[in-house]
Amino acid sequence: MSKDRIEYDASHIQVLEGLEAIRKRPGMYLGSTGERGLHQLVFEVADRAVNEVLAGRAGAVHITLTADGSVRVADDGPALPAEEADALLCRLPAGRRHAGRHVVALGLGGTGLCVANALSSRLTTELRHDGVRLLREYGRGVEVTPSAAAPSDPADATGTVITFRPDTEIFGTAQYAFDVLADRFRELAFLNRTLDVTLTDRRAADGPRSERFRSPGGAREFVALLGTGAGSPVHLEVFGFEREVPEMGGTVEVALRWHRFPGARLASFANSSPTPYGGTHAAGLRDGLASAVGAFARELGPVAAAQPGATIDGVGEGLVAVVSVKLDQPEFQGATHGVLGNAAVRDGVAEAVREEVGAWFARDPETASAVVNRVLRDAHPA
Repeated sequence: MSKDRIEYDASHIQVLEGLEAIRKRPGMYLGSTGERGLHQLVFEVADRAVNEVLAGRAGAVHITLTADGSVRVADDGPALPAEEADALLCRLPAGRRHAGRHVVALGLGGTGLCVANALSSRLTTELRHDGVRLLREYGRGVEVTPSAAAPSDPADATGTVITFRPDTEIFGTAQYAFDVLADRFRELAFLNRTLDVTLTDRRAADGPRSERFRSPGGAREFVALLGTGAGSPVHLEVFGFEREVPEMGGTVEVALRWHRFPGARLASFANSSPTPYGGTHAAGLRDGLASAVGAFARELGPVAAAQPGATIDGVGEGLVAVVSVKLDQPEFQGATHGVLGNAAVRDGVAEAVREEVGAWFARDPETASAVVNRVLRDAHPA
């Protein structure tokens, strides 16, 4: 150890004011300063607009990737009050802005607009109401042009438009990937039937590319897409249900179909956030399916008896499924929220799946027999 005494006091502590902390450590707020971070920046801004639609205050969200590298996010709901817009853009919130089953969180830390403002070389807001547009411009988190009123197009009576250009000092030459953004918004539309999002890319010289994401069929349509290339289905119709489960403090939606391909494709979500490593909701789905399939298999005694050693361990063989829970108080394991940990969810989902799938089998014994044969015979060939 050095004989020189190392002095450390309050003078060594650097306090970052305002949005300076975001610019100093952008990776803490976006996870990356490459393409992944750019995509997250879009999600942070779209977060508020998407929740306006889900709350019934807006009808649709329009997201445009412009030719100059900017991103425009517009919704047709009531315009943000100017004071609220300024607070969202210029102050880091103490915690998440919203929580619970009725909202989605696209952003990583719930900091939303202020992250985009801090990490954009230019950001403008346009608040439309009562025939007037209130315009304001920022540069790297600092107001450049104070609020100014201008006439509004009668076709755009109300709404909020935020346009931002990511700062190349932070993101370098990273570019948005249309398909990455489209995949997430498509996923959100499957999980939230009332959502209506349009993504348009105007960067290509050969003309714009646009896709609308709206899914009245919900998780059933999701399973149909996930099953593409999975071989012939055991049953033509995708089975699905949605129900309230008071014991776990939320709802569960499940959609599934068995195919004749090896393996399984299971997508799980909690409050519309992907849980790539599963958790209690995925375990509950497996438990419920094993119970329902096992019960019907016992009714088909000869079928099970014809397969010595066959069990329902292969209940997931050939299965394409989506399980989505929306909880008042989700509990995730780890900082990335990749695993759902609510203990009550496992039993709640399992019981719902057992009852709903059991009732389906009772209504359609022919399909039930085909599923049991797939699980017991095809998964355990002689």
